[in-house]
Amino acid sequence: MSTLVTYFSAEGTTAKVAKEYAEKVGADLFEIVPEVPYSASDIRWVNPLARCNREQFGNKDVPVNGKIDDFGKYDTVYIGFPIWYGQAPRVVHTFCKGYDWTGKDIHIFATSGGSGIGKTAEKLQPSVAGGHIVDAKRIRTASEI
Repeated sequence: MSTLVTYFSAEGTTAKVAKEYAEKVGADLFEIVPEVPYSASDIRWVNPLARCNREQFGNKDVPVNGKIDDFGKYDTVYIGFPIWYGQAPRVVHTFCKGYDWTGKDIHIFATSGGSGIGKTAEKLQPSVAGGHIVDAKRIRTASEI
């Protein structure tokens, strides 16, 4: 079986960590990309009408561009993302709901300037039904995963 590092990165922070970690452990890498990319104003969370806020508060599905054809070959999956309002961005939930997580070990890593990991794993669990969330941690560098 194989290991996958998948991630969503709004500003490049999570991407840097995910790429470094995947290279370190010899894992495959997949970037979660929304069909409609986020602009700087879309992720300006201090604006109550910003796209990120509308998606989070509305629990909206955010269509993902691309698909992993051979997802079944992975037994261990790392999921990385920035924390948005105490949880994964909605695009991560949409991505996760598109796959069968049965029997997979899941490691969550989140980048955040200020938020803790909180209940991020609990909130993501329904989107990875059948999978086992091994751990969830807020990190700054790949060495912390």
